[in-house]
Amino acid sequence: MPKKRTSRGRTKGGKGSSGTVHCSQCGAMVPRDKAKKITGRITLVEPTLAKELRAQGAFISPATDVKFYCVSCAVHRGVVKVRSETERRTNTKLR
Repeated sequence: MPKKRTSRGRTKGGKGSSGTVHCSQCGAMVPRDKAKKITGRITLVEPTLAKELRAQGAFISPATDVKFYCVSCAVHRGVVKVRSETERRTNTKLR
């Protein structure tokens, strides 16, 4: 039987079972190594207030927002693209 992807759709390697996470969009349980992890930064302070505080010399660290998406939700949201048969086998950055 032909192999569709070299990684079998996961980043597990040979380490056995991995934990599961909930998809941030649909709530499905997805293996952690198969889910698409998106890290974003959000500010907890309004932009005008942050500008004034920075002028006074304050450092405002942004909070890190981590979201996991199942493959179907990641494709739907545009996080990853549907790739052709030959492109699937190459390990390139998807975004």
